[in-house]
Amino acid sequence: MRNKNMQQLIGIMAFAIATHTSVSWAQMQGGSAPADARDPDAYSNGYTLTEGPYAQPGPRQLKLADEHAFWSVLGNRLEFNEDSESTVFDLQGWYGTTYDRFVVKAEGDINSGRLEESQTDLLWGHAISAYFDTQLGVRLDQYEAGRNRQWLAIGVQGLAPYWFELDVTGYLGDGGRTALAIEAEYELLLTQTLILQPRAELTLYGEDDPEYGLGSGLSDAAIGLRLRYEINRQFAPYIGVEWSGAYGDTADYQRAAGQSVSDTQFVAGLRFWF
Repeated sequence: MRNKNMQQLIGIMAFAIATHTSVSWAQMQGGSAPADARDPDAYSNGYTLTEGPYAQPGPRQLKLADEHAFWSVLGNRLEFNEDSESTVFDLQGWYGTTYDRFVVKAEGDINSGRLEESQTDLLWGHAISAYFDTQLGVRLDQYEAGRNRQWLAIGVQGLAPYWFELDVTGYLGDGGRTALAIEAEYELLLTQTLILQPRAELTLYGEDDPEYGLGSGLSDAAIGLRLRYEINRQFAPYIGVEWSGAYGDTADYQRAAGQSVSDTQFVAGLRFWF
């Protein structure tokens, strides 16, 4: 009997608590905010960025991070090949905000202390998503032996799904010449400091260019594999191997000139950024 009375008492108490809670919750959910309630989007005590004792006179003082201008320089490849005694550089720098920036890309070959050829892109980049920028500008080609050239350039650069760094640029040159350059890279972290980086590069042309030994369609391709050790994030020496080859009419031009259409090179270099 005592246990039965105890169970009934517990049941009554539980019912009373549940009823009181539901009534209180219903009262909290209904109605409108008081007329003197503080704006939930305003600062403490109702002060805002432009009104109140803490507002700064003159132009707006507070700026968010995406409103500031920053700059960066990346040396993706600075490497030496002992067989050809040549140095290859591949640099990229930018200055601007999160959404708009001026971009410079420069790559080329140095042999016996002389710049044999180089390619420099001067671009204006604009963010179209969280991961990709569109780029518009010009490309300047310099040759030690031959006529320099200029191109209009338009492309996209960013981080593709599955963490691939992708750079695709189309070019329009004099006489209606066209070209397409595609670069892709991936970083595989073996450890926190040891990183394996596969890299691929393709170049295609719209028409034959006998003066420079370039054929239409797929002209050349390069596939490389580099292993770097990050002494810190900004300074990383590496070793690697790169295979390159020519295709189509470009390969025919090279054969006619007595040149090889494929090559394998072992390289050592430095990757840095600041």
